[in-house]
Order: sequence, then C-alpha cells, then structure tokens
Amino acid sequence: MAEGALTPDRALALTHFPAPLRDAVEAVLRLDATLAEVVAATTEPMIGTIRLAWWREALEKLDRETAPAEPRLAALGTHVLPRGVTGAMLSRIEDGYATLLENPVDLDRVGQGGAALFEAIATLIGKDDPYLGKAGALAMLSRVRGLVPDEVTPRAHALMRELKGHRFPRALRPLTLLARLAARDFLRAEPEPEATPGRAFAMLSHRLSGIVSGAN
Repeated sequence: MAEGALTPDRALALTHFPAPLRDAVEAVLRLDATLAEVVAATTEPMIGTIRLAWWREALEKLDRETAPAEPRLAALGTHVLPRGVTGAMLSRIEDGYATLLENPVDLDRVGQGGAALFEAIATLIGKDDPYLGKAGALAMLSRVRGLVPDEVTPRAHALMRELKGHRFPRALRPLTLLARLAARDFLRAEPEPEATPGRAFAMLSHRLSGIVSGAN
C-alpha cells in the first residue's frame, strides 16, 4: 500500500465531492493518512515525535517556500494552497496525532486535530458551519479509538449529543459524512468493516439529511 493511502471509507467519501475539488481534498486526506501512519508505525515515541515534527515544519514552510519534490507536499502546493488553505492551517492537524505518542493522551488536542482537518477541507469547499469543529473532533476520535478506547467513547458520546439533530449545509455533507460514520461506529458494540453497503447507505442518508447524530 502506498504511503498516505486512503482507507476504504475515505476513498468512497472522496467520490461524493465535486470533481473539481477531488484532487485538493485527496491531498489533504493523504496528509492526514500519512500522519496516522507515523503514529501507527512508531515503536519509540521519541522517534515518532521527531517524524511528526518534520511534517509540521515542512507544512509551515509551504507558506514561505516552494513545495519540495516530496509527492504529498507537492500535491498540497499544487492543489490545496491555491484554494486558500495555508500550510499553518494544515500543520495544526499534526498536533492531534503528536499527543497520541504522549502519556497521558490529551483528547482535547486529538479533537482539535480533527477540527483542523475539517476546517482545511471546508475552506476548499468554501463553506463553514459553527458545528464543524465538533464533527471533525468526532471523526478523529473514531479514527484513534483503538489506541485509547476507555477515554474516547464517553467523549465521543458527549459530542454526539451536542451534534444531535443539527443539519449541516449541503455543500459540507461530503465532508461531514465522515462524522456520520464515526457516530455509527460509536453506537455499535462490534467494529464494522469499512466501505460495506451499510456504510455506503449511511453516507447517502447523510447527504440527504445532513444529520450526523440522533443520539440522546
């Protein structure tokens, strides 16, 4: 599998975005996937922290220098920065992963990393929503659920209650459907494989309703 490869859910979610935005959204999602891979592959937290710091600094440099030949950074420079997203905005995603290498993990920072991911993609779309950060935090908590299971679930259910019944704008729904899948995961007793027909239907349902959570 290529570095920064999208998970099946995210690859399917990408098809919901308008065609002109897909290269840019894919570049941001591949960055996020790369940061997740660094954490997953880390056996020595200090080494993982150094690798994440390299990515953070490289992203910040995109605001001052031409993107280097590294394919993922080059894709960001070509497709993302011209649409109003800055390297500084993207660098904030890194901190949500960096805390996963610490003890204890700071779930606030994890959520803020997810919010930063959603903020960057929402900027590409050209639409915002006051609940967007909560949706991004929920999606990120689902992504790291296996690393800190005891603490994540109560936090996720609190976010789901805050999101209950809120309808996201139609333009944002290709993005917020990732939060809809996260809510589905936190309501299930057993893990569910990605990109199943049930998950595809949940994506389509969210495109129609705009609702992430109906949790009490």
